[in-house]
Amino acid sequence: MALQLFIIFALSLLLGIASAIDVFRGMEIGYSGHNGPGKWGKLNPTFSPCSTGKRQSPINIQRNLTVHNKLLKPLTRNYESANATLVNRGYSVGVRFEESPGDLLINGKNYTLQQFHWHLPAEHHIEGQRFAAELHMVHRAADNSAVVVSMLYHESKADPLFSMIMEGLKHLGKENTEVPLGTLNINELNRRPRKYYTYVMSISKEQITTLDSPLNSHCKKNARPCQPLNGREVDMYDELK
Repeated sequence: MALQLFIIFALSLLLGIASAIDVFRGMEIGYSGHNGPGKWGKLNPTFSPCSTGKRQSPINIQRNLTVHNKLLKPLTRNYESANATLVNRGYSVGVRFEESPGDLLINGKNYTLQQFHWHLPAEHHIEGQRFAAELHMVHRAADNSAVVVSMLYHESKADPLFSMIMEGLKHLGKENTEVPLGTLNINELNRRPRKYYTYVMSISKEQITTLDSPLNSHCKKNARPCQPLNGREVDMYDELK
């Protein structure tokens, strides 16, 4: 069985980065050159924290510096089948839900899954190790606060979730930027992890290549460099401790 790693972080920490997905629409952003991560803070006033913020993501997680937080509760995910659309934004490929696919319960608060998208290679590192890909599952609560669940993938056998959208990806391109998927069954994601920050899945080389093909040339490696912790504490949940 593959090692499993699972990271969860609040979009409020990212300020003008991941929380600005809708603002990115129609903007020429990239992961290299004049509009790469080092320039994001100047692309739009909303993104200024990308240059000045002290609580940014992604990070390199060092296990010996994590803190076992006994106040953290188990994550409860209640996902189900829902109508979905495959979307190519040029800088990322993802899935947008046209109806509620269910919720994530964190410390008694419900967050509804809105969309998920991939990064190649992974953005977060574990002990300096970078993984093949990373899935960001974006959730929002009724008060508009947001949480992202991040799954890290190593290259190995095919990912069952990704396999369900492979056919749609073949029709996705720079001109055809949206492909209806119909009802997408995401029950596979309901498994409860024993630990978090952690959860590492596997993804095949073919899936990585297919996911990469619709992206703009300057976004083929759409992973932001790791950011400094700036004194932040990385908490860990472990049900066995």
